[in-house]
Amino acid sequence: LALVFAWGYNNCGQVGSGSTANQPTPRRVSCCLQNKAVVSIACGQTSSMAVSDNGEVYCWGYNGNGQLGLGNNGNQLTPCRVAALQGLCVLQIASGYAHALALTDEGLLYSWGANTYGQLGTGNKINQLSPMKVMADKERIVEIAACHSTHTSAAKTQSGHVYMWGQCRGQSLTSPHLTHFPCTDDVFACFAAPGVTWRLLSIEHDGFLTVAQSLKKEFDSPETSDLKFSVDGKFIHVHKAVLKIRCEHFRSMFQSHWNEDMKEVIEIDQFSYPVYRSFLEFLYTDTVDLPPEDAIGLLDLATAYCENRLKRLCQHIIKRGISVENAFSLLSAAVRYDAEDLEEFCFKFCVNHLTEVTQTSAFWQIDGNLLKEFIRRASRCGAFKN
Repeated sequence: LALVFAWGYNNCGQVGSGSTANQPTPRRVSCCLQNKAVVSIACGQTSSMAVSDNGEVYCWGYNGNGQLGLGNNGNQLTPCRVAALQGLCVLQIASGYAHALALTDEGLLYSWGANTYGQLGTGNKINQLSPMKVMADKERIVEIAACHSTHTSAAKTQSGHVYMWGQCRGQSLTSPHLTHFPCTDDVFACFAAPGVTWRLLSIEHDGFLTVAQSLKKEFDSPETSDLKFSVDGKFIHVHKAVLKIRCEHFRSMFQSHWNEDMKEVIEIDQFSYPVYRSFLEFLYTDTVDLPPEDAIGLLDLATAYCENRLKRLCQHIIKRGISVENAFSLLSAAVRYDAEDLEEFCFKFCVNHLTEVTQTSAFWQIDGNLLKEFIRRASRCGAFKN
């Protein structure tokens, strides 16, 4: 048998022990569940629910809003079967703060309990003491959702349509509303406060890696590489095939006639180790993670190797990391590497912070021609007017 255990705060009998005394340790919930195999449980704010393997629903705890579905408002200190669902085989239950949902094996949805925000989906805000059929005009429902911290409900149909109703960012939806979400979890991630998932998350590691993940994993791997770059006395291990596929520069370098005399190690002296490693890693991952100062060097490399996407990524990193201290150095780099968009961005930053920028060492160390051009452009923008 699948047994149910409960513990904790018990002011309304939500632990199902037969009393209202708090339960500090797990205690088996028995009574009429004694010989039942329970396949699903759900908890409201102060009420509890269970479904047996033969589709029967049992509830206990607080019932002030009719959330136990028993046709009355009396609290229950032990599990009590929801008689109104007799003859139906319930597959799934869900509990909101003070309302409940049940889904049958025929894809029918029933709701009961509090309805202050329209969370029952009945088209009104009247509480229901017994289960009522909802969404009868819709196609078969395959999943229902609610969580104890919200007054919101959701359901997914056989064709994948997700509906929601109840409390929605201060508004009340009293009837099921078709959303653009692909799954019911998104309803609560977006509209619950705080954002939550309505069910427990289960993360299973099956060891499967996508092509992108496998490539990323094998970057700089001595075990599988067939080529090494030496930069600043450090090795970077790569795979010729990957470089040929990903970069025209290497495709040209690894022509068949050169392969006959292929070196095991290629020396690189025109770029720093962080820059060249970041470039090679980009070929494996499509991403760049460098500080703005190193991104200038990578921008130089991207320009030299005609890697336009990498060039755009570098410009984005530089824009994001610009400051008064490095603004003029970045402007100089943008001019040097013919990055017009970046040059315009850095120029505007320097003009907007002209007094601070002109007091940095980077400003006084720049080339004279660049300084003249900057002063000419800045004057045209009115930077020197009183």
